[in-house]
Amino acid sequence: MSNYTKATNFATKDALVSGNALKIVKGTEIDTEFNNIATAIATKADLASPTFTGTPTLPTGTIAVTQSSANSSTAVATTAFVQAVLATLHPVGSIYINATNSTNPATLLGFGTWTAFGAGRVMVGFDSGNALFDVAEETGGSANATLPSHTHTATSTVTDAGHFHNVGADVNQAANGAGRNGVSGNPATGPQPTSTVTTGITVATTNSTEGASATNANYQPYITVYMWKRTA
Repeated sequence: MSNYTKATNFATKDALVSGNALKIVKGTEIDTEFNNIATAIATKADLASPTFTGTPTLPTGTIAVTQSSANSSTAVATTAFVQAVLATLHPVGSIYINATNSTNPATLLGFGTWTAFGAGRVMVGFDSGNALFDVAEETGGSANATLPSHTHTATSTVTDAGHFHNVGADVNQAANGAGRNGVSGNPATGPQPTSTVTTGITVATTNSTEGASATNANYQPYITVYMWKRTA
């Protein structure tokens, strides 16, 4: 864009004496001035809805019309527009999370009232079908659980009604009927049974002690962050 520069100093002509040729205002001088003015005007932006080219720079403190937060045009964004968009992205009830910066979001973002949220707790999704998670901001669970020390004792008894074994007749029995296996019998009568006996086995089973009479950490894998809730 070009600026208008006056080519003729008409004021100096007033000081010249009458008859001096330079005192005369010539048509060419006027024409040159108007041409310069026309060129400068043609290269300036209009006040209403101007279209800029190149890389325009707005001066510090420029005041502009703030667009709505839903405006996705190429209109120049004001600081108020930026704040409105951020506020739309973080409505009341939103949770802001930062891994390293503990500064209140009201300071970081420049809007809203924020309070520290969920100290020592993890978040879980709302579930209308589960009584544990069907109310917003419902809390539950425990960081520690007690598992008392205890044992279980089991006794098993084996009942044996008694049994005997048949011993076959010994064809080489002595005349007195005593076989070489120490069983008396008549070879003609066949196998002879032993006396009835029982095992008398009783089995007692006791398991080892389980649990500990102390609190045990009950944590899932976690990572610590700063959480804030917008309340206003």
